[in-house]
Amino acid sequence: MQADLALQIDPATLAPRDLGFLMTGLIVPRPIAWVSTLDEAGIPNLAPHSYFNAVSSAPPVLMFSSTHSSPHRPNGRKDTLVNIERTREFVVNLVSADLLGPMNETSAEFPPGIDEFDVVGIEKAPSSVVRPPSVARSPVTLECRLERIVQVGDASVVFGEVVWFRLDRQIWGDGRVKAEALQLMCRLGGALYATLGPITHVPRPSGAGYR
Repeated sequence: MQADLALQIDPATLAPRDLGFLMTGLIVPRPIAWVSTLDEAGIPNLAPHSYFNAVSSAPPVLMFSSTHSSPHRPNGRKDTLVNIERTREFVVNLVSADLLGPMNETSAEFPPGIDEFDVVGIEKAPSSVVRPPSVARSPVTLECRLERIVQVGDASVVFGEVVWFRLDRQIWGDGRVKAEALQLMCRLGGALYATLGPITHVPRPSGAGYR
């Protein structure tokens, strides 16, 4: 791309909504964290978050961010964030292709105290070491305890240590995850989603020059 022909955008000139469209349209694909929590009364909550990734392996830590945009909460903080602050536990359920519809339904703005599992008709499964339930049909569930929350811009970035992994046996073999068997959904911009698509194996280079 020639620099003189490229579209130049100063983020200071865009409204927050337009900046959101730009960021989510360009930074793709993004994995989806379908996060289950419990409120202070023990009522489950289930909501998707697409600013999500791994942070470290030892210990295993992941992160997702929650934007402050809920009309039902002070300062716009969503139920997921409020619940994690109170209980310090959550489960990240990964989203397979057959769960795309139910996952999308739980992205609606439900008021506090509503169990999205029951409203949408999603089967719960008891978690192994944390209190929030897991999505029974999710191929991968990551049970987490809160490590820290960091405020960045209009979002709270939640860091959680994974204290338990549950994997569908079909995606595991020879001590490795079988990427071709995962069939996970990825988030694009707006209302667009994608599957992993073709998978390419590229061996890492060897030698002293590699870092």
